[in-house]
Parts: sequence; C-alpha cells; structure tokens
Amino acid sequence: MTPGWLVFAAGAGVVVGLCGSRAPRVWLTATVAGAAAALAAALWVLIAGQTWDWRFAVTLGGEALHLRLDGISAFFLALLALVGGLCSIYAHGYWRDEDHPASAPSGRAWWSTVLVSMALVLLSTNGLHFLVAWEAFSVGNYFLITRERHKPEARSAGWLFLVASHAATLCLIVFFAGLAARTGSWELGPMQYRSELAPWFWLALLGFGIKAGFFPLHIWLPSAHANAPTHVSALLSGVSIKMGIYGLVRFSGWMPAPDGAGWVIAAAGAASAVLGVAFALGQHDLKRLLAYHSVENIGIILIGLGFAMVAAAHEEYAWGRLAMAGSLLHVWNHALFKALLFMGAGAVLHSTGTREMSRLGGLWRAMPWTAALFLLGAVAISGLPPLNGFVSEFLVYLGLFGAVSAHTSGSWTAAPAAILLCITGALALACFAKAFGVVFLGLPRSDAVARAHEHASAMRVPMLLLGLACVAIGLVPAAVWALLAHAIATWQPGWTETAPPASVVALSEFHVGVAVFAGLGVWALRRRVVRNGLTRAPTWDCAYARPTARMQYTPGSFAAIITAWFGWILHQRRRVVRPAGPFPTHASFEEHTPDTVLDQVVRPGGVLVMRAAGAARRLQHGRIQAYVLYVLIGVAGLAILAVTGGAR
Repeated sequence: MTPGWLVFAAGAGVVVGLCGSRAPRVWLTATVAGAAAALAAALWVLIAGQTWDWRFAVTLGGEALHLRLDGISAFFLALLALVGGLCSIYAHGYWRDEDHPASAPSGRAWWSTVLVSMALVLLSTNGLHFLVAWEAFSVGNYFLITRERHKPEARSAGWLFLVASHAATLCLIVFFAGLAARTGSWELGPMQYRSELAPWFWLALLGFGIKAGFFPLHIWLPSAHANAPTHVSALLSGVSIKMGIYGLVRFSGWMPAPDGAGWVIAAAGAASAVLGVAFALGQHDLKRLLAYHSVENIGIILIGLGFAMVAAAHEEYAWGRLAMAGSLLHVWNHALFKALLFMGAGAVLHSTGTREMSRLGGLWRAMPWTAALFLLGAVAISGLPPLNGFVSEFLVYLGLFGAVSAHTSGSWTAAPAAILLCITGALALACFAKAFGVVFLGLPRSDAVARAHEHASAMRVPMLLLGLACVAIGLVPAAVWALLAHAIATWQPGWTETAPPASVVALSEFHVGVAVFAGLGVWALRRRVVRNGLTRAPTWDCAYARPTARMQYTPGSFAAIITAWFGWILHQRRRVVRPAGPFPTHASFEEHTPDTVLDQVVRPGGVLVMRAAGAARRLQHGRIQAYVLYVLIGVAGLAILAVTGGAR
C-alpha cells in the first residue's frame, strides 16, 4: 500500500466516523483507524524521503483538486494523526452521551469535520482549496468551543474566536489572491525566485500569526482554551494552533521573505515566550494557565524559526539547521505535553467540578495516575532533562549560540534571545511548581475535592501514551532526527544532512544515563524503605495546633513576587475586604489577571469603531434629497482635488 492509498484510507475512516457520529463506538473505531492510516502515510513519506503527489479530474471552484504530501506536510500530518487520534479516545470517555445527550453526537460530527479540514489544509497545493479547508476548520472549531453554549462565557469565547479567525481568513484571502494575480495561477509551490512576492509575506505572517496565537495576536486563545470542553482544548493547543505555524513554515520556504522578516519573527517569538509565561503565572484558572503556556511555547517555536530564516538568508547552514530542528521538534513536543496537561486538567475538572486552583488541593492521594502524569507533563513543559521539552529547547539554544559565534550581520541579537529563553524556562518551572503544588499537594479545600476519584481507562490510556511519547523523545532524540531532516530539507532544499549532529547523539547518551541513574536511585530508596519500614509523623505545623486547608498557599500568594515584576503589563485587579473590629467576622481577598491586550487595546478600539458606525448609520435615513446632496459634496471635493493637483 502506497502513501496515497493510506491517505485515502485515513480520509475514508474519518468520513465514516462523521457519518456514524450518532453511534459512539462506530465513530471512535473509524476515527482512530483513519488516524492510524494517516500516521502510517506520514511516517512512510518522512522515513523514505519521498513526496506523494496526486491530481484529480474533480474541480472545486473551477480549479482541479491537487494534493501533495511532502516532508513538511507529512511532519504536521503525523502530529495531527497521533494527537487527534488520542484526543478522540479521550473524548469518548470525557464527553459521553449519558452526560451530554444533546451535544455529544453533534460534537463528534464537528470533531470529524475539523480533523478532515485540517488534513486538507496540510495537503492542499491550491490557494483557493486551501482557503476553503481553512474556513471549514475555523467554523468547525467554533462549534466545538461552544459545546456548552448555555454558558455566557463559552458563547463569548466562541464569538471572539470566530471574529479573530475571520480576521485571519481575510488576511489570507488577500494574500492568496495577491499571489494568484502575480503568478497567474492559484497553484502553490516554490516561488523563491519571484522577488516581487516578498512584501506579501507580511500578510501571511498576520493571518497565520493570529491562528498560531503569538503575542499580541493571541487575544482569542485564553478564553477559547479555558471554556471549550477539555478534549477540544487539547486539540486546539496541540494541533489547531500549529496550523498557523505550518503556514509560516510552508510559505517561508516557498516564498522569498522580505528583509528583516526572520528578525521580526524571532522578536515576536521572544516577546511571546516571556509575556505568555508571565500571564500564565497570574492565572488562578488551571485551564487558562495552560492556555497562556501555549502562547509561551509558540514563542519558543518562533524563535527557532526566525533565526533559521536569518541563517537561510545568510547561507549559514550549520547553526540554521539546528535552530530549525529545534523549532520543528518543539512543534511536536509542545503538542504532546500540552495535550497531556490539558487531559490531566480535564480529569481534575471532571472529578471535582471546578478548574479554580484555589478550590483544589490534595488530589495526589485521590488521583495518583492523573497526578503522576500531570507532573511528567509539567517537567516536560518546563524544559527539564531527560524529557522531550529539554531536547527541542536545547537544539534552539545550540542554534542561537551558533548564530552568536558566526558573527554575521545582526547575529549578536541571538544572545539576548538566548537570555530571554532562559528566563522563560525559569518562569515556566515556577508556574508549574505553583500549579502542581496547589492542585495536587496539601489538603483538599472542599468536600467535592475530598470525594475526587480516578476515571475510566478511556481517559487514562491516552494520557499514558502521551507521557510515554514525551519520555521516548527525551531519551532517544537521535531516533527522530531522520524525520526532522526530511522536513528541514523540504523547507530548505540545500540543507540535506541526514546524520544527527554529535551534540544530539551525546544528548541521547546523557539522557539515558540520567534515566538509569534515577531508576537505580528510586530502586535503592524503595529497597531501604521496605527493609527499615516507614515511619509516619505530622509535618512541622509552625506551632499551629490544628492547621487547616485555609492556611495553605493559594495560587496568588505563591506567585505574588514574580507577578509583581510584570505588574507593568499584567494590571492585576484586586478586591479586598479587610477585617474590621477586634473580633472580625468576615474578610476576603480576590485577584484577577485580565488579558491586557484584549481589555485595554482591542475592546476600546472596537467601541470606537462601533460609535463611528453608529454615527454613519444616521446618514442613511431614506431621504433622497440628502443622498443627492452627498453626491454633490463628493463631486465638489473631487473637483477641488483635481484643480489643486493640476495647479501643482
């Protein structure tokens, strides 16, 4: 079976799932089978170094259907198949018909629609067909985000997502139309030698950047990720926002980039990484905290991509290849550990009914599997060895260090980028120490949390598989280098080195050594405990005779010092009721971190636009005499311009 037939088998599986969306098991079986076929096709292309190309006699919009699976599209299709398939299994246990009889069947239909449309985005080589698939993917995501449309916050998040998505689509319509007008065709492919196309890349950066959600184009992302059902949040963060990254990678390889585009992308990435994690530290909602970490990790991906573009412009093969490898591998790594973290947050929400961290606590005892796998994801996203997050960030660091030592024009900026990346890693570690400590350690803060329990295997198995993938890539990064090499060679045809660098091989050996040493340490400790027994005693309670859950650290108190450093942009809102009198009966403290860009830039701008539109509407009153006057004023204005222009 060739990759082409595997692609068609994958499409058939998802379409069967779409048609059988009212039968949960039929839908799950067909969807997972389709995802497995798509994964096999993508790996075939990546391992063999082939390109699958198929032209159909069928036309859409007057254009013949043309699909292509090359190194870049296969790299992202494999991600879609793996994470999409595992999220489908999780959804089967998380969003059951018994609990959601009205929304579950239609949710499965929209889920299948999103998977098919994302695959078509990756395979389309025609600008018109790309736009059709892109719009179907955006609309499908809107209906997934608003599954709980009876909640005002879910409806608000859905509308904000839809507005942002259509703004991105508008940019892409102009972008593809401009390319078609200048090339004479909607067909897409390498256009590196068409220098007149370079300015159009800025439109692609804006359109794909909104979908990717980097700062400050991220305004839709926190509310959408927080208010969507958790399996949808995992797909949004793991795969959907990567469609924006795919667009940037694809067209930065196919088109001539304008001067400075790489620097702009790298600068946007650095700002997104640092500010994304800063906003995450200020969150008390577990899913919203994870959403801002998507902004952070998209920034890390863009740092690598931006410097790879700079390297390509200066023909710097050695360090550019490392930066691009780190960027592409982080696309995969972020999808794996972020889907794992969202699934863990979903298990907590499903069991306790809340995602407010200040109401949680002590869940390690009640949910040991969820706690352990969430901890693994937290270590991975913090970029600690020996897991996969460290590997991709290590490659980006190597690329940045190589840029500094290359002494090319402007390469000194890689040094502050590396410093900001270090700061991002430290802040991410602090943020997940807060999240894990508040949610899983200590004492339960409510009766609902005290009654929490683990869930069915349909929710635990996908989390376990994602965790194993994080461990596998961390321990043997050299094993995935061949897949990265083909994608990089597709992006930059001259960069064809397939053997992993010595640093990657050494990293594999180091991580295996760390894992073996840690395993032996755990074994020795356990053996000693079994031999000598375990004595339990209360921890030091700071002289409190009866400590309670109210004495534990809250999310705000844990991160107060760090968030104060970023007070200039976080603009935290506090509501304080101070104790009064010698025997106070009530006191409270509430803190909320809004999205500064949305609340202080976009919304005020939207109010001004609506006021201007309201004023313009008053001019449309139906009186013909006034319309004639408008025409006369317009003609007089044009005449005056013509006269003054002629006089000059």
